[in-house]
Amino acid sequence: MTREQYALLENCMRKCMRGCDGAHDAEHVYRVLGVGLDIVAHEPGADADVVVAACLLHDIGRREQLQNRKICHAKAGAAKAEGFLKKNGFDEAFARHVAECVRTHRFRKGDAPQTIEAKIVYDADKVDVCGATGIARTLFYQGKIGEPLYTLTPDGSISDGSADRAETFLGEYKYKLEGLCERLLTSRGREIARERQAAAQAFYENMLWEVRASREKGRVLLERFLAAASERE
Repeated sequence: MTREQYALLENCMRKCMRGCDGAHDAEHVYRVLGVGLDIVAHEPGADADVVVAACLLHDIGRREQLQNRKICHAKAGAAKAEGFLKKNGFDEAFARHVAECVRTHRFRKGDAPQTIEAKIVYDADKVDVCGATGIARTLFYQGKIGEPLYTLTPDGSISDGSADRAETFLGEYKYKLEGLCERLLTSRGREIARERQAAAQAFYENMLWEVRASREKGRVLLERFLAAASERE
């Protein structure tokens, strides 16, 4: 890929990312690209041009999903990426391959990545939700759309997230973040993710301890306070 081609793709990405939230902005894309290139260096059979293009374009459908949550940004982005590449003189097979990488990068929806390039893009995107960065991005995004930190169980105690039906931070950690590193598709991707996992686990455990300590101890103290006040009446 030439510098001119890279600049063309980068400019497309930056235009498409305008108005996106801070968890899915251009800096997220650059971090994904950096990890993607790291993994490519450990996968000698991978097409680096495809990976670079797909990393740059993987979230260009994000703004559409933010405007309408029924839209899958991976599918929307794949269509945009393929059309953009063809329009700007890239080979049709290359455009289709990049679009396939974009379409299959999403965690919750879509078909599993099949090619090594698609697996690299998938892993690079997921590494950015591991560790301290992943915690920060998750909290930023959930705060923006109004999702809570935790939910209460029927007896009034704080759920650890394991059985949360509502979207909560603790639930997102248990559902997605906790075991994510073992679900990655390349050995280098898993290695990078494991290096970051301890930071995420420590944050989760400390937060759960803190909110339970203040919330549940507070319930006991409040009951004592109200009971004492009733006795004084």
